[in-house]
Amino acid sequence: MSLHEDAARVLKEWPAPSPDQEQLRLTYLDHLAAHQDGMWKPCKDGHLTASALVIDPAGGRVLLTLHRKLKMWLQMGGHCEPEDASLADAALREAREESGIAQGLTLLPGGPVRLDRHHTPCAWHLDVQYAALAPAGAVAEISDESLDLRWFAYDEVPGVADASVTRLVERTRALL
Repeated sequence: MSLHEDAARVLKEWPAPSPDQEQLRLTYLDHLAAHQDGMWKPCKDGHLTASALVIDPAGGRVLLTLHRKLKMWLQMGGHCEPEDASLADAALREAREESGIAQGLTLLPGGPVRLDRHHTPCAWHLDVQYAALAPAGAVAEISDESLDLRWFAYDEVPGVADASVTRLVERTRALL
């Protein structure tokens, strides 16, 4: 199964938690149907991306990265790569690369947590957002893609991150 096929399958099976998320789900499926290259950065009409919120439920905190280019506190994530077998694999790869937590991260079961469509300097990102559970004692290490990397208590997130990250944290906490 190609990454494009996996993404279409995931989105077809995903039970959107709200009407606005259902509308985004349908928009993403339409995009994939119209763009065979819709998973890849060169697709200038937009492309799917995969991200993961690294969360430590026992510590009541999330790990955010201060994105080098966007200068915003965000969850880990980015463009899909040819070696990614699935959207989930892409999200987990991004979480490992950007958090520096090489082992022990596991995706929250049940597939994506939410969807978020946003414009970036390269194109529209149709982000498929997962949550990654950090192992006990996880030590984060900053990557070249980040200006900073920091754990934030749940209630600190609205003060440092935008509404999309806050909604991701809220939805993830509701699923825990």
